[in-house]
Amino acid sequence: MVLAWRRHGASRFIGETKSTISGDNSDLEITIPSYFRCPVSLDLMKDPVTLSTGITYDRESIEKWVESGNKTCPVTNQALITSDQIPNHVIRKMIQTWCVENKSFGVERIPTPRIPVTAYEVKETCSRLKATSQRGDGKKCRELVMKVKNWVKESERNKRCIKESSIRCLLADCFESFANSSIEENADLLLDILSTLVYIFPSREEGQSKLGSSVSLRCIVWFLKSGNLSARQIAVLVLKNIVSSNEKHVKAVLEIEGIVEVMLDIIKEPICCPRATKASLMVIYYMVSSSEEIQSRFVELGLVSTLIEIVVDGGKDISEKALGVLDSVCGSEQGRELAYNNALVVPLLVKKISTVPDLTTEFSISGLWKLCKNEKREDILVEVLQLGAFDKLLVLLQVFRGENKTKENITCLLKLLNLQRSKLDCVDTSVNFKYLKRSF
Repeated sequence: MVLAWRRHGASRFIGETKSTISGDNSDLEITIPSYFRCPVSLDLMKDPVTLSTGITYDRESIEKWVESGNKTCPVTNQALITSDQIPNHVIRKMIQTWCVENKSFGVERIPTPRIPVTAYEVKETCSRLKATSQRGDGKKCRELVMKVKNWVKESERNKRCIKESSIRCLLADCFESFANSSIEENADLLLDILSTLVYIFPSREEGQSKLGSSVSLRCIVWFLKSGNLSARQIAVLVLKNIVSSNEKHVKAVLEIEGIVEVMLDIIKEPICCPRATKASLMVIYYMVSSSEEIQSRFVELGLVSTLIEIVVDGGKDISEKALGVLDSVCGSEQGRELAYNNALVVPLLVKKISTVPDLTTEFSISGLWKLCKNEKREDILVEVLQLGAFDKLLVLLQVFRGENKTKENITCLLKLLNLQRSKLDCVDTSVNFKYLKRSF
């Protein structure tokens, strides 16, 4: 049995049974032998493996089949004695040869797949890593850390296998141990551990507590202060995971001298990577939400104006995080005063209100309510009305289902705005005057 593959359109890597390849002769067909295709996905196999029943499948497809709870062979329906998957090098080489022979048709050769890591290899590496860490052998420990990192980056299967082991907690323990010894001397090793933890952050409290210790946190902040661009990105990504895992870690971070200034510097001068910028904003959000004293320190250093710049210039995800921080800052009197004095705050909050409920809308509404409920600032209510927020809020009131904090804020805002409307002669320029007739 063969599958006809017409040569037409843009050249693509083989991954589907019906793909098109560019060429001068659109009537020319390429036939793919059926034994090169996975019986499950019907795609050309990239990493053929054979089960105990003797049937060959593509590794990714058969793994999904087994992980779904199936314990039989898809083709023969026989019970699988073992879940072991033996790489079929013969079929793989035949497929690669076929790809090379059809290169003129735009077919790309499939790369030779790497053999996935096994649970035994991970367990053995854990033992060696624990032993080298106890001996204080930084050089050997770094080699093992890089080995784990490479495994994680190779495939999702490797990542799942590693997550099932105790290696994440072990890495956290190694980080605390070598950071306590000497940060400067072990900087390269410590950074490699952090970069690995970005992919496989500990899910257990034991590992999180190691990273949340004062020794580990001071080391991470050291990288934020003294590291290069890449080191700062890695450090802030790990710090975000730490502070979001437990409130006590937020308090521990705040005890480190200079952390407020460091975090503010990072968002004032973005460190290129949007992911790191979002992580920085989330860290600041947890910090300013912890106490009004911390809010005051951030506000005094110009956080409000910095957030407005980020909302104006940043993408949707970054703007959402910045609005979340701004909403939290508006919870303090000092933060509200600075928001009142910034001419862009209210217009931006109104603009970010969408008729489709999302976090950006919820943060914007919450921030507006905190600014508008001050009885002494009727000028804010007037500005909000003139910006057309009343109609937006009316629509949102119908959209939000059930009872929640956002709906409560919308209701309270509408009551305040409705009272103010009677005092104003406002004309909504967005109204359609199409059907109005002239009086002359």
